[in-house]
Amino acid sequence: MSAVMTLNALAETATVLLVEDDDVLRAEMAGYLAGQGYTVRQAADVPAARQVLETRPIDVLVLDVNLPGENGLSLCRQVSGTDGPAILLLSALGDPVDRIVGLELGADDYVVKPIPPRELLARVKALLRRRAGGKGPRSHVRLFAGFRLDAAARQLTAPNGVLLLLTPGEFTILSTLADHARSVVSRDELLTIIAGETVENLGRRVDLHISRLRRKIEAQSEQSLIRTYRGMGYMLDAKVTLE
Repeated sequence: MSAVMTLNALAETATVLLVEDDDVLRAEMAGYLAGQGYTVRQAADVPAARQVLETRPIDVLVLDVNLPGENGLSLCRQVSGTDGPAILLLSALGDPVDRIVGLELGADDYVVKPIPPRELLARVKALLRRRAGGKGPRSHVRLFAGFRLDAAARQLTAPNGVLLLLTPGEFTILSTLADHARSVVSRDELLTIIAGETVENLGRRVDLHISRLRRKIEAQSEQSLIRTYRGMGYMLDAKVTLE
């Protein structure tokens, strides 16, 4: 298959989610990409984007950093830890620090707005080529202390094969701890990644999530896997491997 045919096939099957609060700009980007053969979904904020991500497979997430309410970096951090879409961050801020932060949080690319439609198309194509290339898909299954954490299915299986029921908040926290195994994750960082919640309105909610999550896991294991470091945060004290 030629390179042109491969790119055309990618366009015909690829779905792009545009998350941008500027209605006019979002419509322009969506129209251009749709005209190039892509299936385009749209969202004006993070909660709406999460609804799309939970119900439809997305290949490329084009995500504005500066969104009303919860910002795009929060969603980037959450999505990048799963077998999810490639992430292209858009920002009106040209500060190199912002670019570094975005890439460290798991973004695949970062562009300062405004971005010409042809450049947007080129970057989307580059991300799709990268995903279709030799690197292969990222594993979405993590193993630790006999447990199996499946990010795609959003399931946690105990060593004895029992499927543990986790709330969305508990699952998100455990996934984050697994991604940073044997490193302390701050309480505030965990607060910001819980879907639809912010540091200001959560209070001690993250502590309740941790408490319930710890009880569920320790009921199936003799090990104390989730450790609390007062004034610092929490840590998953286990070796994590990819399946």
